[in-house]
Amino acid sequence: VQLQASGGGLVQAGGSLRLSCAASGPTFSKYSMGWFRRAPEKEREFVCAISRTGENTYYADSVKGRFTASRDNDKNTVDLQLNSLKPEDAATYYCAATRLGWGIENLLASGDNYDYWGQGTQVTVSS
Repeated sequence: VQLQASGGGLVQAGGSLRLSCAASGPTFSKYSMGWFRRAPEKEREFVCAISRTGENTYYADSVKGRFTASRDNDKNTVDLQLNSLKPEDAATYYCAATRLGWGIENLLASGDNYDYWGQGTQVTVSS
């Protein structure tokens, strides 16, 4: 699976962005998908995960209630809607695919369990 993230940009605090991740290959629906982010000089951070069907989602506490993940298996895309952005949300955002199913959120929150990664898209939030 090849992943291509897009949609990043510069936004004022309180604003919104919508990130998108396009996947290649006919087996997209067999992967749970995750979003991670990395700010300069910080460790990679889990943002959210979405199940193969899109029915289930799991969010980091830091983004819960502000970010929403969705996917369209017909279009091979997974989106991340970012609302009420804060300066601390500024980072490079990565989408990733894992063969793991749903049920153990701790596993989905670890980037080590993902098999494929996109190249990242930059989100900058001005205060």
